[in-house]
Amino acid sequence: MRILFVADGRSPTAINWIRYFVERGDEVALATTFACQPNLKINRLDSVPVAFSGVKPAATGAPARRSGMWGASTLQLRTSIRQWLGPLTIPRAARQLQDIIRQFQPDLVHAMRIPYEGMLAARATCLVPLAVSVWGNDFTLHAPSTPLMGYYTRNTLDMADALLADCQRDIILGRKWGFAPSKPFLVIPGSGGVRADVFFPPADPPEIPLVVNPRGFRSYVRNDTFFHAIPLVLRKKADARFICPTMAGERQVLEWIEKLGIGASVELPGSCPQHQLAALFRSAQVVVSPTIHDGTPNSPLEAMACGCFPVAGDLESIREWITPGENGLLVDVGDPQALADAILCGLNEPALRKQAARINEALIAGQAEYTNGMAGAAEFYKTLTSSTT
Repeated sequence: MRILFVADGRSPTAINWIRYFVERGDEVALATTFACQPNLKINRLDSVPVAFSGVKPAATGAPARRSGMWGASTLQLRTSIRQWLGPLTIPRAARQLQDIIRQFQPDLVHAMRIPYEGMLAARATCLVPLAVSVWGNDFTLHAPSTPLMGYYTRNTLDMADALLADCQRDIILGRKWGFAPSKPFLVIPGSGGVRADVFFPPADPPEIPLVVNPRGFRSYVRNDTFFHAIPLVLRKKADARFICPTMAGERQVLEWIEKLGIGASVELPGSCPQHQLAALFRSAQVVVSPTIHDGTPNSPLEAMACGCFPVAGDLESIREWITPGENGLLVDVGDPQALADAILCGLNEPALRKQAARINEALIAGQAEYTNGMAGAAEFYKTLTSSTT
């Protein structure tokens, strides 16, 4: 097949998906909304900035006077500006994408996320089958945020020939936003699934009370609650340690750590390659996902495959994977004490951790294994292109 992906080429989730089709020999092009050089042998790479994705952010940890509107300290402002003004950039970006489609002549265009990749692909495509992926907060956070975001979400779902979502909830929400019930859909993790050769349980359960928060610094992650829960955990378990990949140098995080006096217990590494992240998960007892908007997040699934006990926000989509008290705990992530109590439960109850690890290993193998998932995705592509030609 000749497949054109419209995606953020920096995203490990997108790259994990695209890699499958590259390695099986398809002709693959990537129109990336953020300039990057992915480590993939693709046939064509183009940068198509949209919603100010071409604006270079300030360096992480830059002083306040240099951080500007794109700095970490203005994350909420950045999100709001993109929601209000970002849709205005779609027509121009769509014209650029149309040129790429004419030149590459794909059998299928797959936009990986509705804002803003799906929005510009829906504007650009016409005769080419269009598949659109929904990622976590497309419907719950972005679609209702502004009138234009709502308009372009509906337009995307009207133009899409197929919808891929990482949870059943988003198929239901997609229909409420205009995706026709007669059109095909596929429920599959956004990255295609968990790679069993990378993410697997440790030979022996970890003994160190280590907690990992892999969700990064995003507007829908309640890291304020997480960091304020840490001293509450330390009061009852002084030897607990906390690691937060991808948060190195984040100014707001550094301010919280200093204010709360928890620097000796917290580590902030930079981004981790998959093998390093898997090793980190295998060394940890608890993984925390303190989000208020989510579908099926990839990193907690990967941590669960490595035996970590999951503590997450109590969301409908997460309940598709976690049954509280059986294979994890769900909490109000706006409540530091509730989050601290759940973390302590995970750290202090080895029998519960062992039970959860057993359930989650079987759950991931049966419903989220990468090879099986991507084989199903390839067959879905084949059916889609056959039915629309």
